[in-house]
Amino acid sequence: MIKIAPSILAADPINLEKDVRRAVEAGCDWIHVDVMDAHFVPNLAYSPDTVRRLKEVCPVPLDVHLMMDQPETLLDAFLDAGAANVTVHAEVGDISGLIRKIHEKGATAGVALRPGTPLAAVQPYLESAELILTMTVEPGFGGQKLDERVIGKIRELRENGYTGEIEADGGIRMDNIRRLAESGLSVAVMGTALFRHGDMQAAISELHRI
Repeated sequence: MIKIAPSILAADPINLEKDVRRAVEAGCDWIHVDVMDAHFVPNLAYSPDTVRRLKEVCPVPLDVHLMMDQPETLLDAFLDAGAANVTVHAEVGDISGLIRKIHEKGATAGVALRPGTPLAAVQPYLESAELILTMTVEPGFGGQKLDERVIGKIRELRENGYTGEIEADGGIRMDNIRRLAESGLSVAVMGTALFRHGDMQAAISELHRI
């Protein structure tokens, strides 16, 4: 069964707690928090304080995705705030030390790559990272169309023996998630398709069946 991780980037910022509670009550598995520094991606979002407050009201794991040029500057703060998983981008350089620090703090580690980044960029981390995040859109903004090239990357990861979580983020909808699942996806990050759905519980139940 695929895990469903609603992205709070698509939630109502004025009613964030209400929307997160609604997602949890609807049966989501994780809550996904996109952290953006306005440098690695052209947008700005979410601080360690946001994660800390969410941890107080959210009983499911907080999946924190650091879209940052210098993730080391805030890594400890997000871990101390209660992140269950922290994902950093392979594009920022050697992240072996960051993965070790994540593990030392008792969290699981993920490695992300943009749609155009080859899988070779995550090869050094396949044995140490519990999760590989394949971005299915260019990171930074919600509501984009899924990049079909990434389906092949997910399939290749599984064919090459990766047994950890494979997560995809961006443009995932009811009409394309089955292909992602058949390729080996295990965690689907969904924003607009869930928070703007008329019946989130029914949507998550259907996604779990897929």
